[in-house]
Amino acid sequence: MTERMLTVADAAVLLGTWKTSGERFPRRLVAERRIRYVKVGSHVRIPESAIQEYLTAHTVEPVQRRRRRRYGRAA
Repeated sequence: MTERMLTVADAAVLLGTWKTSGERFPRRLVAERRIRYVKVGSHVRIPESAIQEYLTAHTVEPVQRRRRRRYGRAA
């Protein structure tokens, strides 16, 4: 079971935050312990599956809107 371990920069690219906030967002997730990570000495590595779990848990599905009746109910 060899899982790919990502650097914080790689995690930022997968999360799509590289251009806007750089490594700041993944580092905040680690600091707030909102995502799994591994500490190797002074280096932080994030399992690729942790990124997928985070994205799945925070995905918002669209709501099906009911069609409104054009006219109100008849009395």
